[in-house]
Amino acid sequence: MAFEFAYRLSGGEPTIQDLTFKDTETLTKGDLVNLETGEIDLAATNDEALVGVALETKAGTDSTTKLKVITDADAVYSVTDANARLIGATLDVAGATGAQTVETSSNKELVCVATVSATEPTLVSIIQARHWFAGTASA
Repeated sequence: MAFEFAYRLSGGEPTIQDLTFKDTETLTKGDLVNLETGEIDLAATNDEALVGVALETKAGTDSTTKLKVITDADAVYSVTDANARLIGATLDVAGATGAQTVETSSNKELVCVATVSATEPTLVSIIQARHWFAGTASA
């Protein structure tokens, strides 16, 4: 299970940036990552600065190793989820590196962008208030 880039709402190509690991850990291709103090780590439910999806698997060293990550606020990701979902439903990030998925929402990090059956991939985007860019944009 992992997140995969599906498309951008704007129709553009994904923006890919090299971001630095916050901790010495392994991040896996398809992991959703979070920004903390300017560096990335594995996203978890209730994180406030979700960035996007890792495009490679790498064992990283704290404040040294860089990882390619999609960073667009309008990116839509596909994830395997054995549940039917309605457009507009909010979901949480769940799982460890290499096994991330979504679960019923309590913290509302993600939103479904399409209605899908239990046999189809779930299409989600990061809720704008939870995207890292929300904390950097000026009003």
